[in-house]
Amino acid sequence: MRLDRIRFLLPTLFLAALLACEARDPPSQDREMTADTFSFLALGDSYTIGERVDSTLRWPVQLARRLRDEGVPVADPLIIARTGWTTDELDAGIDARIDAGVDGLAPLGPYSLVSLLIGVNNQYRGRDLEEYRVKFRELLDRAIGFAGGDAGRVLVLSIPDWGVMPFAQGRVREAIAGEIDAFNAANRDACLARGVHWVDVTGISREAASDPGLVAEDGLHPSGAQYSRWVEAALPVAKAILAIPDG
Repeated sequence: MRLDRIRFLLPTLFLAALLACEARDPPSQDREMTADTFSFLALGDSYTIGERVDSTLRWPVQLARRLRDEGVPVADPLIIARTGWTTDELDAGIDARIDAGVDGLAPLGPYSLVSLLIGVNNQYRGRDLEEYRVKFRELLDRAIGFAGGDAGRVLVLSIPDWGVMPFAQGRVREAIAGEIDAFNAANRDACLARGVHWVDVTGISREAASDPGLVAEDGLHPSGAQYSRWVEAALPVAKAILAIPDG
């Protein structure tokens, strides 16, 4: 194989390893629970486990910390997520966690707050938009079930745009953006139809095109600083879900 051909293939192979593979299990969460503590379940993929950032900088962990800083007694989240997961893989991952029932960490609920962020790997792998629409609705219904049937306790984040990241150099960034927007329209519509909270972080993610501080060291995933920006967007909604007045 010619050397220039090898150089051409390396970015594709690396991206596949990051976005289309199950890279690592999320570590167990230390969730000290009391009768007065709000519980938090976070469902997703690499963006939820914070690929390439310290575990303390994951956006659900940062959100729980910010809530506690403001006097909201919420536990660290139970995270069910893995790098590379698509909608169907997250669905299967939830089933596996329930079946395992390890140390009482199965997501049986009801949880005070449930978050869901999924879909980038469907888009990356070229999965059909209509398939995503159906599977996302099914996952959203599961999330509502984990919230005790209360759709108002579910928080969905939009899919970030990985096409602005340095790693997407040489790809058609406009095409990626258009597909991400279409997938987000599908998940937003599902949220609106069910009365679920939807927070747009895609706009924040696109600022990484001109702000290297929002990019993790792999040139593909968000940095802890970008996750902090997501938390700023999600915090008022999370406070409202937990019936804590803003300010």
